[in-house]
Amino acid sequence: MPSLHELVRAHTELDGDDVAWLQLLMADWQILADLSFADLVLWLPDREGKGYWAGGQMRPTTGPTALVDDVLGTFIPTGRRRMLDEAFGSGRLVREGDPEWRDAVPVRVEVIPVRRAGRVIATIARNTNLLGIRTPSRLELSYLQTAAELTQMIAAGYFPLPGQRSDHADSPRVGDGFVRLDATGRVVYASPNGLSAYRRLGLQGDLAGLVLTDLTRDLVPARKRPDEETLSAVLGGRDGRATEVGTDEVTLIVRSIPLRPQGERSGALLLIRDVTELRSRDRELVTKDVTIREIHHRVKNNLQTVAALLRLQARRTQAEDAKAALEEAVRRVGSIAIVHETLSHAVEETVDFDEIADRLGAMVVDVSGVEVPVRVVREGSFGKLSSEAATPLAMVLTEVLQNAVEHGYAGLPDRQEGRVVVTARRIVGRLHLVVEDDGRGLPEGFDLDGSTQLGLSIVRTLVESELGGVLEIGPGTRGARVQADLPID
Repeated sequence: MPSLHELVRAHTELDGDDVAWLQLLMADWQILADLSFADLVLWLPDREGKGYWAGGQMRPTTGPTALVDDVLGTFIPTGRRRMLDEAFGSGRLVREGDPEWRDAVPVRVEVIPVRRAGRVIATIARNTNLLGIRTPSRLELSYLQTAAELTQMIAAGYFPLPGQRSDHADSPRVGDGFVRLDATGRVVYASPNGLSAYRRLGLQGDLAGLVLTDLTRDLVPARKRPDEETLSAVLGGRDGRATEVGTDEVTLIVRSIPLRPQGERSGALLLIRDVTELRSRDRELVTKDVTIREIHHRVKNNLQTVAALLRLQARRTQAEDAKAALEEAVRRVGSIAIVHETLSHAVEETVDFDEIADRLGAMVVDVSGVEVPVRVVREGSFGKLSSEAATPLAMVLTEVLQNAVEHGYAGLPDRQEGRVVVTARRIVGRLHLVVEDDGRGLPEGFDLDGSTQLGLSIVRTLVESELGGVLEIGPGTRGARVQADLPID
């Protein structure tokens, strides 16, 4: 289905401010659909005046739909729907006297002009399935009255409101809890869910007739309330935004929508959602995140202790082969410790591997014993990697860089400087890694399959078995070239 932006660009002359207004309206029009018990369709005027394009559609959650099929992206020529033409032309709400029949369902249609900066930029067709209409209760009458006032605000250009939007994940909906205030902030009507939410805070009795700001101050301790200005503005219905209030056991989100169908504020609609369980899960996730980061921190400390013990053992070892093997082990343990140190500071179980790659390059150069100064340069970006991929990749990069530095430049005292280039590219779910040096190159007759070096065996095992990739080692432009192609989510 086409997006609003695509339809606007292809078929209309609406500007960026118009589109921003329509997006703000569509972020909140679920409220209007639920209060109206009706389907909403946004119609955009064609730039050549030939008709109207359906730029958005919303079904109610409080009643049966009147539009079984999706109409987004469809076109209606001028003259086919008189009400659309009249609403655009007059800038007034247009109602049809007799219902339309669609698939044996009677549907009442109303068209609301959408006004911005004094001009009509679109219309909303409100389609009500009359088979779902029954003798209205006080709740339904309150819904419909509030919907009528929001409709007048849309037609006058007073709605949508800037600020909070109802398309956020934890924003309250009409069915969560509905409270209607008068101009003084006194409760005129509260839905059963709205009343239940306040009873969880400790209310005894009914909400009707109470000043909500005063009641909330009585029920909610000061440390769990927002500042006084926010409390008065939101719960008094004077400002269109949301806030959280609650006790140690209960947390509510309250969103206010001031109502001013004639220009002056006549009251407000408050939507209330009990988010106690949601906030409890948030706290559990935060606790788990802290625990995981602490585990990574402790693993890093333990690995550094192991590296220190190996380093101490290497200093006391007389045999050069054993000393070299222990120093290689120190570097391998250190590369894993760098990954865990990075994860201990991360919010998620992913790491920015560019930082790790740069630190590994610096570490390998610092501990190398070659006479030639070597510089490791990174080109491209590894991006974010999961901890499961970062740990083996860190070991692979350490081994490859170590081989490039020690075997590529050892015994070349005449060289002024060595240069190792690490190139990383991510393409369609894969990571392409190339490490190329300008050293002496591979030994004559080198064969990866026949190599018995421990470092290359580790690299091959990690790349092919652990990471599920492909490893290639061969001559580069001047020195040696190692290439790995890895699947990365």
